[in-house]
Amino acid sequence: MPNKVNPKKLLHSKWTAVRPINKQKHFVIVSVEYDEEQVVVDCQIQAIMSKEERFLDWHDLKDDSVWRQGWH
Repeated sequence: MPNKVNPKKLLHSKWTAVRPINKQKHFVIVSVEYDEEQVVVDCQIQAIMSKEERFLDWHDLKDDSVWRQGWH
């Protein structure tokens, strides 16, 4: 079952990577940029432990084989 992701509630949402990314698995969305029609054009995620940030296609968060909502 895909994750339900509301683009308006992305900012500060918490995510767990199903497979760790650079030995990190807990992340938070730290910035979201919208266009004039309020469509997400940019999304940045930050690892909790390392504070490493990376850009992410927010649609990838809908894939529950890659991401889980919240921290698990």
